Amino acid sequence: MATKNTTKPSLSRRWEDYQPSKTTLVWACVAAVVATIIVGFSWGGWVTGSTSQTMAKAAGDTARGELASVICVERFNAAPGAEAKLAEFKAISESYKKRQFIEAGGWATMPGQTSPDRLGAQACATALAA
Repeated sequence: MATKNTTKPSLSRRWEDYQPSKTTLVWACVAAVVATIIVGFSWGGWVTGSTSQTMAKAAGDTARGELASVICVERFNAAPGAEAKLAEFKAISESYKKRQFIEAGGWATMPGQTSPDRLGAQACATALAA
């Protein structure tokens, strides 16, 4: 009687002998692409073009408002009678009226503009109130 060799080949030997079909390779590539996209958008910080445009616009608006605020405070403090205007400003209780006071005084109107910067006026009013 002949004895049958029932030992399984090692994992490395089976890996060397494996020859996947083209279909298996294509589906493996598709799965890798899908997994990469999911990981990239979920944890990798990837965003679409429209999302990046929205984020850039918001950052630009914030930066413009901060710059307008700094310019507004400087203009307010450099204006003639600034101490009297500051006392008048601090006597106003509502924040929207403080913003309107700043806008009406022209301190929030940036050079080259015809109307005051609303974000800048609000930030300027907050800075002056402090």
